[in-house]
Formats: sequence, structure tokens, C-alpha cells
Amino acid sequence: MRVLVVGGGAREHAIAVTLARAGAEIVVASPHANPGLERIAKASVRVDVDAAQRVSDFGERQEIDYAVIGPEAALAAGASDALRDAEIPVVGPSKTAARIESSKLFCRELLAKHGVGGQPRWRAPERIEQVEATLAEFSGPVVIKPSGLTAGKGVWVQGPDFPDARPGAAYARSLLAQGQRVLIEEKLEGEEFSQMAFVTDSGIYPMPAVQDFKRALEGDQGGNTGGMGSYSQRDHLLPFLSASRRDRAIEILAQSVAALRSEGIEYRGVLYGGFMLTAQGPMLLEFNARFGDPEGVNAMTLYDEGNFDELLYGVACGRVDPTLLEFRRRATVLKYLVPPGYGDRPRPGGVLEIDEAAIEADGVHVFYGSVEPAGPAAVRLGSSRGIALIGEASAIHEAGARVEAALAHVRGEFYVRHDIGTLEDLARRREHMRQIFSPGAKPSPLPLSVAPPDAPPSSAAPDEMRV
Repeated sequence: MRVLVVGGGAREHAIAVTLARAGAEIVVASPHANPGLERIAKASVRVDVDAAQRVSDFGERQEIDYAVIGPEAALAAGASDALRDAEIPVVGPSKTAARIESSKLFCRELLAKHGVGGQPRWRAPERIEQVEATLAEFSGPVVIKPSGLTAGKGVWVQGPDFPDARPGAAYARSLLAQGQRVLIEEKLEGEEFSQMAFVTDSGIYPMPAVQDFKRALEGDQGGNTGGMGSYSQRDHLLPFLSASRRDRAIEILAQSVAALRSEGIEYRGVLYGGFMLTAQGPMLLEFNARFGDPEGVNAMTLYDEGNFDELLYGVACGRVDPTLLEFRRRATVLKYLVPPGYGDRPRPGGVLEIDEAAIEADGVHVFYGSVEPAGPAAVRLGSSRGIALIGEASAIHEAGARVEAALAHVRGEFYVRHDIGTLEDLARRREHMRQIFSPGAKPSPLPLSVAPPDAPPSSAAPDEMRV
């Protein structure tokens, strides 16, 4: 089949590579010439992804069988609607359904109306003069969220982003003054995780759980970013996430899709729930209406790539064969190479020389994001996330070590979070959740043994021991 991939980041590069390995012909609509996508595309066009009609017109001219939309901006602009108007199936919800991501206020009001569980306390002041009184309704720390799209960078959390209510109130007032709606939510304590699922007319089909690293600096310090990296565990759970708690998150996804449909809004595509695991169980932070970036790359790395084309076509048409949903029982770790200063004041323009063959020989895959070609084996970094390196192994820390070894094959100035997927970070997150579930308990000793590479998922490898 001939497939249009909309978008130009590492997520879209991973989508295209996985589809091409399944035998699909790839055409691309992207705002820039991603070197990885250009290498495999049969045709491409430079177009802003929110130019919905131009995207659709290109797809028609290319006689595509279906389209896969990566970025949220394209969905919010109605690219899926324009393509469906041209009778082209799409992996991606309509503009109306995508409001579950593009309007946080719409999402919270919808879920409250239909009694969907796992929601934090929230308020949405309508006027500037209501901000202080709204903040006074919360007894503890809060989170300030613009209702619209922010590329993962507009949310302010009390503690890491502002110390007390005064600067938080100022931020909320500034957003309202710009004509934006604002949500004020209680700050939740726990560990974040991402649960994605394919959504069709016949049901929802979950992917492996993933943990994303939003903060720019090691130890989860620094500003919010689009995501510095992520990991998944070989049993498709997480070191701090049990099967029952993951099932509860999936139930919240299903209830939310049902809430949309009760309002006459059909949803086809990928739904991504960003959750916080708390003492009360999984609580919904937000929805994304597409593959996560980077989390989608983790899932695609594990997919039985021989059927990916058929799977996505089924999603686009509204019905899939459940037997196509096969994810390998392996752990993955992804780390983004970004320009120095990313997350605050990025310094773009640096040239990176990259030996892809050597990296692939180390068992690590390379996906390109915000870069442009700078020579036969070199790219120039833009102002956002440049190169995703993802390793696969039997345990999380082993996959992370593979990515660290692969960094030796990249020369130039860049920044990367080395702590993603390390035994130390995994132990810290397990202990964090153990303390939340059992306040006041003494810290548990850290396990030191490592399971052999061929050990089954139930063996007690350090990064697979859950609270």
C-alpha cells in the first residue's frame, strides 16, 4: 500500500521506517526535509502540517491508500477531516474528536459530565479577577495549564516551576489576558506514565506502557520539554506499575472514548493517556490524540513490523484484527540528542557527525527529528529535539547501556540525559512509589543481581521489580 505520513519529526521517521519494513510505499508531507524521511520517501512535499487542505490535496495527487498523522497541530487544524472528505482513510481522529487534546477544558468538562474516574480536582477561572479566589480553593500545591496546545512546554507545576501561589497567579492571569482559557488543577504526587492505545469502531487495543522524561536536566530538574527520552519494560508494564493499575488506566481510556461517542463524536486513531500513578491509583493528567513523541517510538520499535501496514490500515478503516497486535517482549530505552540549552535557551546550528552503521551494529536505532542535512554523514541541529537513539535489550538498564555506548559514534556538541534507564534512576522511582503506598516505611535495599539475557519476564531483574 501507498501511505502518506504527515509530520517531520523522529516519531514520523519511526512510523515511516516501520511501515516501509512491512512493504508499504511512503510519501511524506512535512514542514522541513527530514533526512531520514527523505531517504525512504517515494515522494515528499514541504508544507506546514496545519495547512489541512494542502496536505489532503497532496495525498490525493499521490493516490495514497491511507494516511497517518503524527503532530497534534495537524489534527487540531482538521487535516484528518480534509483527507476523509477526499475519501482517504486516516489514522487520526477528526478535529472535533481531537479536542480531547487541543482543549484541556473540553476534556475535563466531558469526563466530568460522564463520570469518568481518575480525575484530579480542577477549576477553570473565566476572568482575570477570579484567579486568586480560584487558587484559594486548593489547600495544597497546584498546576497551571493553558487549555490549548503547548507542545508539552506550557504547563507550570508548583515546586519545580514556581515556588508559591503568587507567581502561579501571575502566570494564569497572563494567559487569560492573552485570550486563553486556563485550568488550575491539584498537584498530584507519584510517578508519571504513558498508556497509548489504538482506537477503532470495534474497541481499543493497548500498547506497552512507557515512562517519558519531560524535564530537561538529569534528576528531573530544569524546564519542561517535549520529552528528553523514555523507556519501556519487557513485560509491557513498568518497574513501579502493576498489571492491575495499568488495567485501571486502560479502563479510563475506554470510558473516555465512550464519553465521546455518547456525544456523537467518533474516534479513530491513537489515544494516549498521560497518567500519574498515585496512592489512589492512576490519575489522568491529559490526553494526546496521536502517537506520543517519544513514547510512540518505543512502541513501534517493539512491534512485529511485518504486519504494521495492515494494522494501521485497519485502524484507519475502523476495525482491526486483534491478532495483529503483537509487541515483542523486550525492554527499550530512548534518548534524545538536543542542542545545548534546550528546554530554556537552545543554541541551534551545531553540526553532528553520525556513524549510523556503527550505531545500528550496537543494536541501537537512529531516528531524525529537528535536523537538516549537513553532509554525507552529518546533520545540523535545529532548536528542538534532534536525534532519537533507541536501544532494545532484555532489561531496561541494558537497553540504556546500549544507547550510551552508541553515543561514542556521534561527534559534535549536543546534550543528552544520561540518567534515563539507569539502575539508579529506576531504583529511585520504585522507592518513590513504595513510600507513597507505604508512608514512613524504611527504604528497601536495592537489588544488585541481574537476570541473564534470556530470562523470562517474571524473573527478578532489578528494573522489573515493582512495588
